[in-house]
Amino acid sequence: MSSSQSSHDGFVYREFGNDNSAATERGIPELPPQQQNLKVQASRKGRKGKTVTVISGFQTKPEVLASLVKQLKTQCGSGGTVKDNEIEIQGDHKQKILEILTKLGYKAKISGG
Repeated sequence: MSSSQSSHDGFVYREFGNDNSAATERGIPELPPQQQNLKVQASRKGRKGKTVTVISGFQTKPEVLASLVKQLKTQCGSGGTVKDNEIEIQGDHKQKILEILTKLGYKAKISGG
């Protein structure tokens, strides 16, 4: 095996020479809760008629979202998940979630009907 074949680490073609994995990671600015503007809304779109409460507008790390969704699920007594940097909680819990988020220091408001 020649040195040119062994230096490409299994890639057939790579446009850039170095492995800049740190440069290709998506940078999400980490903002403190009081600087984040969150929207809380109930949605049934694409969920076969089931209502979920969607909290969007987060600018934080996935670990923080995971701990927050766990806390919200416990407080609301229902299931939920994190999808595309948004939290989805099963059921219509807009008012309860708004109160919880404001107690935690987030700037949140109810959006939509």
